[in-house]
Amino acid sequence: MKSTVENLSPTRVRLAVQVPFDELKPSLDAAYKKIGGSVRVPGFRPGKVPTRVIDQRVGRGTVLEEAVNSALPGLYSGALREHEVQPVGQPEIEVTDLSDGDSLAFTVEVDVRPEITLPELDGLAVTVDDVTVSDEDVQEQLDALRERFGTLTGVDRPVQTGDYVSIDLTASVDGEPIEAGSTKGMSYEVGSGNLLDGLDDALVGKSAGESTTFTAELQQGDKAGTEAQIEATVNSVKHKELPEVDDEFAQLASEFDTVEELREDLRTRIGRAKSFEQGAQARDRLMEKLIAEVEFPVPESALQSEVDAREHEVIHGLGHDDALFERYLSLQGKTREEFTAELRENAEESVRVQFLLDAVADKTEVQVGDAELTEYLVRQAARYNMAPQEFANQIVQAGNLPALVSDVRRNKALAAILESAVVTDASGNPVDLAALTSGSYDELADLAEDDRDEEYDEEYEEYGDEGDDDSE
Repeated sequence: MKSTVENLSPTRVRLAVQVPFDELKPSLDAAYKKIGGSVRVPGFRPGKVPTRVIDQRVGRGTVLEEAVNSALPGLYSGALREHEVQPVGQPEIEVTDLSDGDSLAFTVEVDVRPEITLPELDGLAVTVDDVTVSDEDVQEQLDALRERFGTLTGVDRPVQTGDYVSIDLTASVDGEPIEAGSTKGMSYEVGSGNLLDGLDDALVGKSAGESTTFTAELQQGDKAGTEAQIEATVNSVKHKELPEVDDEFAQLASEFDTVEELREDLRTRIGRAKSFEQGAQARDRLMEKLIAEVEFPVPESALQSEVDAREHEVIHGLGHDDALFERYLSLQGKTREEFTAELRENAEESVRVQFLLDAVADKTEVQVGDAELTEYLVRQAARYNMAPQEFANQIVQAGNLPALVSDVRRNKALAAILESAVVTDASGNPVDLAALTSGSYDELADLAEDDRDEEYDEEYEEYGDEGDDDSE
C-alpha cells in the first residue's frame, strides 16, 4: 500500500491511498464467502457455490464492492498510522479507481487535531477570591435549619404571603376545560412564585372555602403558551412556625448541645464549601489563561459535533416538544438565532479546553490505568444513579469507552496543571489546593460548580432530615 498526505488547511488533510490488488485478496475471498453463503443456486450447497457462478449470478462488481467496503476501514487506519495523522470526526472517503486485477485507489478527507504550542506550564499563576465567612452567612444557614424544622399549623384567617395552602386549580380556554392546567389538593407556598403568574396575588386575602379567578399563561401541555382562565379554590391555610434559636433547637437539629457550638460548626462547614469554590475558580481561571495565551484553529467538525450534542440535550430535556422549546426560548428572552449563536460560542470554548488538555496530556505523557478508569466509571455511575456495572455496560455498548478514557486523561492533565500552579487569594495568601482533596488532584480536576454545590449540600445533609418531614 502506498499513501500520501496533503494539508488542505491547519485542521484538515487529504490522504491518497493506492493498494495493489493482491493485497485485497483476503477481503475478496471473504466477500465471496459471505455472498456465497446467502445465494441459492440449484445443484450447489449453501457456501459451496464456485466464484465463477457467484460472478454470473450477482455480478463481479457486487463482490468487488463488498470486498472494498470491508477493506477500507483497515486501509484508512493504516494510512493514518503511517503519517501519524490524528483524525477528528468522520472521514469523507471517495474511491477514485478500482481496476479489477490491478489496484484500488481512494482518497480520504478528514479533520485533524490542530498543532498547539503550549507555554511553560510549571508555575502558572492565578488569583482566586478570598475565603470569608460572615455572620450573615452563618445566620442564613441557621435560618435554613429553622425552616427545615418548622411545623405547619392550621390558621382560621385569610391567606398571607408565606402561608402554605391546599388548593384546587381548574383551567379553561374559551370556556373549554384544560386538563394540563387543572389539579386537586395541591400544596403550595404562597409567595414562592414557582407555579403560575398571578397565582400569589389571587390567593392573598382569600380564606378556606373561597375561590378566585385570574388569567395566566399555561406552562405545559399542548396548550403551553396559551392564555387561560384559572379558577383557584382554597381548601386550607397553614402557617409555618419556626423554632426559637436556643440550645434546645441545637440539640434537635444537630449533634451539638449549644447554639454556639452549632454556629461554630456551621462556620467551619461554610468555610470548607467556599474553599472548594476556590478550587473551582483556580481551575476555571487557569484554563481561561491558557485559552487567552494559546491560539489555534478549531476543526469545524469537532465544533459542530459539540453544538449538536448541546442542542440535543436541551431539546431532549423538553421532550422534543417544539411548543415547549419555543416557550423555553421566550423565557430566556432569546430568538432561535441568538440561542444557536450562544450555544456555538459556549461549544467552541469547551472544544478549545478539550484540545488544550489533550495537548497537555501529550506533553506530560499522561497514561490512564485500569484502576483510574474504574474509579471514574464508579463516580459517573453514581451521578446518574446507576449501578457501576450497568453504567459500564451501556458505555461499552454505545461505543463511548474511548471518550470516557479521554475524559480521564484530560482530568489527569488538568490535575497536573493545578499541581504545578501558583494559586493565591485576593489578599496575596497562597492557596493549598492539595489540602482541599487530601492530595487527590484527580478529585480537584473533576470539580465543577455542580460538584461544589453537592459538596456544600453533603456538609449539611446530617442536619434537618426530620424537619423535612415535619414541614411537608
